[in-house]
Amino acid sequence: MKLSCFVFLILSSLVSSSLATAPPNASIYESFLQCFSNHTGAPPEKLCDVVLPQSSASFTPTLRAYIRNARFNTSTSPKPLLVIAARSECHVQATVLCTKSLNFQLKTRSGGHDYDGVSYISNRPFFVLDMSYLRNITVDMSDDGGSAWVGAGATLGEVYYNIWQSSKTHGTHGFPAGVCPTVGAGGHISGGGYGNMIRKYGLSVDYVTDAKIVDVNGRILDRKSMGEDLFWAIGGGGGASFGVILSFKIKLVPVPPRVTVFRVEKTLEENALDMVHKWQFVAPKTSPDLFMRLMLQPVTRNTTQTVRASVVALFLGKQSDLMSLLAKEFPELGLKQENCTEMTWIQSVMWWANNDNAMVIKPEILLDRNPDSASFLKRKSDYVETEISKDGLDFLFKKLMEAGKLGLVFNPYGGKMSEVATTATPFPHRKRLFKVQHSMNWKDPGTEAESSFMEKTRSFYSYMAPFVTKNPRHTYLNYRDLDIGINSHGPNSYREAEVYGRKYFGENFDRLVKVKTAVDPENFFRDEQSIPTLPTKPASS
Repeated sequence: MKLSCFVFLILSSLVSSSLATAPPNASIYESFLQCFSNHTGAPPEKLCDVVLPQSSASFTPTLRAYIRNARFNTSTSPKPLLVIAARSECHVQATVLCTKSLNFQLKTRSGGHDYDGVSYISNRPFFVLDMSYLRNITVDMSDDGGSAWVGAGATLGEVYYNIWQSSKTHGTHGFPAGVCPTVGAGGHISGGGYGNMIRKYGLSVDYVTDAKIVDVNGRILDRKSMGEDLFWAIGGGGGASFGVILSFKIKLVPVPPRVTVFRVEKTLEENALDMVHKWQFVAPKTSPDLFMRLMLQPVTRNTTQTVRASVVALFLGKQSDLMSLLAKEFPELGLKQENCTEMTWIQSVMWWANNDNAMVIKPEILLDRNPDSASFLKRKSDYVETEISKDGLDFLFKKLMEAGKLGLVFNPYGGKMSEVATTATPFPHRKRLFKVQHSMNWKDPGTEAESSFMEKTRSFYSYMAPFVTKNPRHTYLNYRDLDIGINSHGPNSYREAEVYGRKYFGENFDRLVKVKTAVDPENFFRDEQSIPTLPTKPASS
């Protein structure tokens, strides 16, 4: 029989007063629980499933449910002293106020897809605020072409499913966001957010019209009460530096009744080099209705190592129009009718989520959160603004084969992206040709395997340097990479933050710092790569 929180509280008090070896976090739990109870009006015994100490049976399952990188899911990974599984907005308010009063670090997690685990690990004593229960989605098709309020803990799959359900009788609608259905909306949108409609519609954050956030003083603010500076900052600057995102109001976008998807693969022996080279001139400049992702991966064919180049695409239109477009613009692709499939937009969402039978499965599959599933991984990112020569590509292909498991994903920009000012949101990379994701996955546990695969990833990153942006070498915030700099939050905090901040935000870093200084001057909302406050005096050299 499960002990109530109240009984646990009494027992931990007795134990801590009688045993010198009592767990040091018992009194922390007591203090937090009492503070939380005072702020929410809920008696401690009613908070068993909300405030979870390490001794709770729910602590580990709740913590593990949304750890998506197995590197941070080991027995030696840093663990929070408490997990707060918020069920309501007042729980979030209380969490902020009580964590601040106890002077602990707070990590906020919506979907857990932060590539370097920043939303749920720390080397300092910390609490985790789990937002996964705050997943409500309210779609209003009567609101100027359709809108939705989306809880920060909702997944993108849940967002797409609810839009599909609600827009059936109003014409087909969608939302321009990521292709992985288990990504949390709070982190995805606040970091900018993009998907396979980026060339048609731009970033996810371009369609955010309102937001609700809990600030450092525990207040719930909407766009009007937070002001345009803070609203701008959380629309691409990440939410975790400024407060806790509760929800976003998003504007829906129209999609055609039928869309077309295709996948074409070629190896080096099948003229992949020519195809990849030409892709750079076509994918960022073709019709905005067409998004062609390019993936490069070393593979073995008939005992010979080679590189496989795969073009995976979404076309917001009919197959016949797509075929004539690419026959003219991209003959090197060799697109055939049998490569293409026409389907509905919601079916294309499932197809992009690696469901090849998207034509027959039901969209309810998008509601599967797939908890407690993680693989060992490392990600890095780059931006390309000048096409890479064939010699350059040949060099990169050789280095890919040397690395063995590393994959590259090229995502083309252009279209709507290049029409929006680079300062309209904190996301500064709109004018680039394409973004590169470096993707390394492995299955072997242990530090030896991790060291080997991390070293290969970093080595390839160095080989990529001549072909990407420089001074700074730009990086995408939602592809979190602690290799590019960490903030120790000491006297040189601003200088440390500027290293990674310029890479993520370019010239927008300065405005983000000003907003941070105004809304969180004591730097409560901080992590390894958060926005710093302005220095009160010049940092010592």
